[in-house]
Amino acid sequence: MMQADHLSDRPGPIQTWALAARIPTLPAAVVPVLVGTATAWAEGQFRLVPFVAALAAALLIQIGTNLANDYFDFRKGADTADRLGPVRITQSGLVPAETVRAATALTFGLAALIGVYLTVVGGWPILVIGVLSIAAGVLYTGGPWPLAYHGLGDLTVFVFFGLVAVMGTTYLHTGTVGAPAVIAALPVAMLVTAILVVNNLRDIGTDRVAGKRTLAVRLGVRGTRIEYLLLVIAANLVPLAAWLIVGWPRGFWLPWLTLPLAVHLVRVVFSREGRPLNAALAGTGRLHLAFGVLWAVGIAL
Repeated sequence: MMQADHLSDRPGPIQTWALAARIPTLPAAVVPVLVGTATAWAEGQFRLVPFVAALAAALLIQIGTNLANDYFDFRKGADTADRLGPVRITQSGLVPAETVRAATALTFGLAALIGVYLTVVGGWPILVIGVLSIAAGVLYTGGPWPLAYHGLGDLTVFVFFGLVAVMGTTYLHTGTVGAPAVIAALPVAMLVTAILVVNNLRDIGTDRVAGKRTLAVRLGVRGTRIEYLLLVIAANLVPLAAWLIVGWPRGFWLPWLTLPLAVHLVRVVFSREGRPLNAALAGTGRLHLAFGVLWAVGIAL
C-alpha cells in the first residue's frame, strides 16, 4: 500500500483504525489464551467468564501495543516514507500523532479495567501480570530506553506474548502453574517471536539508518534467518519432546499438520529480502494461528 498522501482515495475512519490496530496481528493475542485455557481444560478446570475477559484483555493489550509502536516509532524516526511494511497511520499522516497517543492510552485503560475483574478472580499474580504486560507494550518502543531499540524486542515478545500470556491464562483457570503450562507455552512463544523476526529481518536496512538496534540489526541477515529457522524447528520439536518425556499431550502430533506451511515460509525467509518479506510476515502469522489452534486441540484431547 502506498503512503496516504499519494492515495487517490484516503481510507475512511473504520479502515484507518483497522490499519492502526493491525488486524492481522491480533491472532497473536488469541492463541496464548486458547492454549492456556486448553491446558486448564486438560486438568479438568475451565471458567467461561474469566476466559472471555482474558481474551478481551489480551486483544486490547495487543492493539494498545500496536498503537504505541505506531506512535513511538514515528516520534523516534524509525517509521519514514521509506518503510517497507504496511502503512502506519501516524507516519502516513492519516491520524495526528497526539490522537494516536490518546487512543493508545484509552486502549490500555480499557485493558486495565478488565484487569480489575481478572485480579478479583485470580488474585495478585494476575495484577502483576497485567501491569507488566501493559508496561512491556509501552516500553517496547517507548520510554527513555525502548526495549526494541536495544535488541530486547525478541525476548520481550517471547516472554510476555508467549510464556506469560499462556501460563497466566492457565493460572486464571486453575490457580496454579505446573509443568504442562510451561510446555504448552513454549511453542506459542517461539512462533509469536518468529513473527517479529520476519518483521525485523525486512526492516534491517531502515532500522539501521534510524538507529533502531534490533536483534536482527545486530545479527545481520544470515543470523536473523537462522534465528527464524531455529524458532520454527524448536516449536515443532517441543510437542514431540513433551510426549516422549512425560507422555503428554496425546494430540502432540496435531500441530505438525502445519509443517508444509512452515517449510514454505522458511524457504521464503531464506530467499527474499525487503518488501517481498511482507508475504512471509503474513504467512508466519497464519502459521502461529494454525499451529496454536491445533496445539490447543491436541492438549485438550
